[in-house]
Amino acid sequence: MSTTATFGGGCFWCLEPIFRDLKGVSDVVCGYAGGHVPNPTYEQVCSGTTGHAEVVRVTFDPETIPYADLCAIFLVVHDPTTKDRQGADVGPQYRSIILAEDGEQERTARAVIAELEARRVWPAPIVTEVARLERFWPAEPYHQRYFERNPFAGYCRAVIAPKVAKFRQAFAERLKAA
Repeated sequence: MSTTATFGGGCFWCLEPIFRDLKGVSDVVCGYAGGHVPNPTYEQVCSGTTGHAEVVRVTFDPETIPYADLCAIFLVVHDPTTKDRQGADVGPQYRSIILAEDGEQERTARAVIAELEARRVWPAPIVTEVARLERFWPAEPYHQRYFERNPFAGYCRAVIAPKVAKFRQAFAERLKAA
């Protein structure tokens, strides 16, 4: 039985290949959530005026990879200590956010954040927003599997590839068989 989880941590092109590599994950869709504009476009979201964040919606088997593990991985593969920013990407559309699908996911996300804070995993406080998912809007088709389809594009080589390589090394035991 699969379920879904929704995370925003900067550019969705960076998160999508990371979650796609994990055992127990069957699908990852780039999209938008957390805002007030229905069926937003990429250009609208990039304006920073829609309230939406760039997010990924992860379909996973909780028997293989628990939701708490997804939250923990999410909170260490991006910088959850910067408000409305990831690297050179600045604005509310790049905020760190976990969009819980129900009360259990919301409690779990908050507990994982508290645990990482207690362990001082990051040198600054975690500012990741935890909110209820109201609606997920899939991004345009050209955003889906972007890194996989464009590995030699400048942004992919300079930003995404190093992040994915670091993730694969740190979480080698959690990866799908090649």
